[in-house]
Amino acid sequence: MFQFPATEGEWIHVGNEFERKWGFPNCLGAVDGKHVKITPPTGSGSFYWNYKDFNSLVLMSIANANCEFLYCDIKTNGRVSDGGVIDSTKFYEKLLHEELNLPLPRKPDNSTIDLPYMFVGDEAFALRKDLLKPFSQKQLTNEHRVFNYCLSRARRDIENTFGIMASRFRVFHTEINLKLERIKQLSCPVVFYTTFLRHTCNSYAVDVQDESEEEQSGILISLQREHNRHAGAEGRAVREKFLRCFNEEGKIPWRNRIIC
Repeated sequence: MFQFPATEGEWIHVGNEFERKWGFPNCLGAVDGKHVKITPPTGSGSFYWNYKDFNSLVLMSIANANCEFLYCDIKTNGRVSDGGVIDSTKFYEKLLHEELNLPLPRKPDNSTIDLPYMFVGDEAFALRKDLLKPFSQKQLTNEHRVFNYCLSRARRDIENTFGIMASRFRVFHTEINLKLERIKQLSCPVVFYTTFLRHTCNSYAVDVQDESEEEQSGILISLQREHNRHAGAEGRAVREKFLRCFNEEGKIPWRNRIIC
């Protein structure tokens, strides 16, 4: 159920599920944030006003390969509209200080390349050695397309998890008119019960809208995507390792035919 991994063994179990279901080795979770519509506090001005022209709090979450939440945080004002919102979370603080007990790098079964364990996100986030994102859509090579496809399959779990939550808990379909503390108190139990139902009820299936439809309906708007967020050399080097794995030793003919 809703439990953030605390040991290497628990993280390895999460990584094994991503590799088994989506063919993405050493992935510890799909990371994303959504804007939750709120009625802002009196006198707050534009503090909660986001890039989509409404007031919001950002719900940052991590999901596993079974569309179950591993982590949630809701406290950042909507004006912080891009991936920088992750900087204020307890998860990111522990990630920076290497306090998450992440496993050491390992070679996937179909590779001789040591790959680190890491998380995956979309273009909103900065590329790091432990947080991978897609290559920019500009001037993609076939190898880049293969990598982006593989990452998208793993990252889609967080989109599906948000979709499951919003489809069941209709409070997210409208502006939440509660005090900020009550919204925070509401959101975390909803995340817990979404994961509880996914974990205990086989009929609680994935039923998620296409992202373009989600944007049009105004339900849980995505973070603003910034292709030029700073990427360090370590992050680029790790992404290149995964690119080589997917395109060389770990190459799958059907996948390359579809993409390239």
